[in-house]
Amino acid sequence: MHRIAALTIAALLPATLVAQQRLEYEDYHLENGLHVILVEDHSVPIVTVDIWYNVGSANERPGRSGFAHLFEHMMFQGSANVGKAEHIQLVQRAGGTVNGTTNEDRTDYFQTLPANRLNLGLWLEADRMRSLAVTQENLDNQRNAVQEERRLRVDNQPYAPAFLESSTMLYDSTDCFAYAHTVIGSMEDLDAADLTDVQDFFAQYYSPANATLTLVGDFDPDNTRDLIQQYFGDIPSREQPAAAMCEWSVGTQPMTMVWEDALANLPAVIIAYRTPGHASREARALQMLNLILGSGETSRLNRRMVRDERTAAVAATQYASNRHGSPLAAVAIANQGIDPVILVTQIQESIADVRENGITEEELERAKNSFRSSNILGLQTTHAVAQRVQHYVHYHESLDEMHTDLDEYMSITTDDVLRAAQTYLIPENSLTITVVTKGTTDAPVPDTL
Repeated sequence: MHRIAALTIAALLPATLVAQQRLEYEDYHLENGLHVILVEDHSVPIVTVDIWYNVGSANERPGRSGFAHLFEHMMFQGSANVGKAEHIQLVQRAGGTVNGTTNEDRTDYFQTLPANRLNLGLWLEADRMRSLAVTQENLDNQRNAVQEERRLRVDNQPYAPAFLESSTMLYDSTDCFAYAHTVIGSMEDLDAADLTDVQDFFAQYYSPANATLTLVGDFDPDNTRDLIQQYFGDIPSREQPAAAMCEWSVGTQPMTMVWEDALANLPAVIIAYRTPGHASREARALQMLNLILGSGETSRLNRRMVRDERTAAVAATQYASNRHGSPLAAVAIANQGIDPVILVTQIQESIADVRENGITEEELERAKNSFRSSNILGLQTTHAVAQRVQHYVHYHESLDEMHTDLDEYMSITTDDVLRAAQTYLIPENSLTITVVTKGTTDAPVPDTL
């Protein structure tokens, strides 16, 4: 059965001042379990075909990490009717763009095409869902590609290994292996993977019942439904896999460590905290605090450490809003001659000030304006709309929350932010990593505040 509903994009002003804009969407399932969402937009003759599989690094098991990211590469290595790397070539020759991304909770494959080539995008996605070439040759080739990517983007970049691992170290691999390892995986796990492991992973997670197909753009809905049924309808249904689990609690003992980085010319500091999953009200409050504390020129950390006291070349926060747990981290890279102990102290003092005195109404309003602006500006393309729709399917209980979620963020109060900071941004719940240059691993770490 098809369901028609209205999808809120949001408004530049609060709902009390101007009516919210809405898009119509159609939401249904094929008999094999494939979830389909259609959003018509005839303003430009293009269409985005976006498919999310409900699998990310959180679904991996110990000793076999990196599989979700490996498949981001494997999915472009050919299928029954598509040659190696031909998927990308066919989309580009049709005048389109194509890519894929992986995170802890999902894997995303997307292409934006001229509207008259919608059938190409659907056919390509269906062919690799049905018959991906998971061969020893492709495994060896793409395993090497992923390992080279890790060397290039992580292992051979200053600070990158410490920054990457800071969030995973917050979690106990016994209770929350889901977030206790990196998305890109380890060299050892990738080397240990055999063809059967990889084939089993594909069979378990890359099935219609574990996927959501979202189309946004200039298409005829009747014809599109027929094409989707034609290409995807006969792909065998498989049992939906168990959801990834993560059990964690607020820490009771601060963790500290010194990380020697042979590539770093200046010391750096990371202070990370465990915080709740994306859909909670506390997560919304922490998103506001993330903007206030460490996002942009006017943020507290940047004003104090970069502009005023000039102890840091960079001072910011990063907030990974995941399904089950969302690490929030403050990061700073020292200026020449600055002891990293100073950076630790300044970050700790800034966070302690939030816990003790909260934030101002002016700061919160500025954060809300920034969040609202990003929310709107992030919906200017068919691809962006498709991503937003997919987000609400995968991270919220109902797609209908897209109607009201911006209002939920706008309803956050200074008291909400204060409670979240006092609950989660406490020393006992923190991990402090001091990154030092090679040969200075005896660098001291100050007491937590």
